[in-house]
Amino acid sequence: MNWNGSPYHTLDFEMKSRFGQKVYKIALDGHMTCPNRDGTLGTRGCIFCSEGGSGDFAVSLNLKTDCSAQNEASLITTAVHEQIEEAISRVKRKMGSAPDAYIAYFQSYTNTYAPLSYLEALFTAAIRHPKIVALSIGTRPDCLPDEVLDLCARVNREKPVWLELGLQTIHEDTAVFIRRGYPLSVFTQAVYALTERNIPVVVHIILGLPGESRETVLRTIDYLNRLPIQGVKLQL
Repeated sequence: MNWNGSPYHTLDFEMKSRFGQKVYKIALDGHMTCPNRDGTLGTRGCIFCSEGGSGDFAVSLNLKTDCSAQNEASLITTAVHEQIEEAISRVKRKMGSAPDAYIAYFQSYTNTYAPLSYLEALFTAAIRHPKIVALSIGTRPDCLPDEVLDLCARVNREKPVWLELGLQTIHEDTAVFIRRGYPLSVFTQAVYALTERNIPVVVHIILGLPGESRETVLRTIDYLNRLPIQGVKLQL
């Protein structure tokens, strides 16, 4: 098949088929850190991750740090909606026009690494913005406790939600070298836990990692082909 000019089924093709129009993915900052940075697993992060948590182009979340429990959700909603509007303005400045459909992509750092109440307010605020048609959450498979998985499943019933998991490679020697911080079994368990809740999974893979050949990369892809995932993001 030819998917709208591409030899493979792209996210762009899927979104146009599902929503009937061009859908833009806007990068957002959930104001979180990562267990590979806060000292839980390490302080240096993965070797490929920037100081911005691989979200250098994400719009910052202007969230007051002194909010009380009573008005936390309201303040988060306001901050998230302002962040989304700024991201849409960036698209408009770049493209010359602003479409009506966007994917809210929480990209910076680990976007399930926070208290459940905060995550619920954050994801709910994003999904309920009128121009957001879907929610994409970038995270680590070792940061998905059952209560967070259940939250994602609830939000997924309101609008489409998928999780983007950073695997990068299946090979443990490379995983140690890049300071990934979790074994392959954790990733596998996370994929099946998400599948049980009908939450689509997109997996991030890095091509050309030091010491890896075409054959080792293809073994990673062969492994993924045996799992119930819905997408792969290839990065150089």
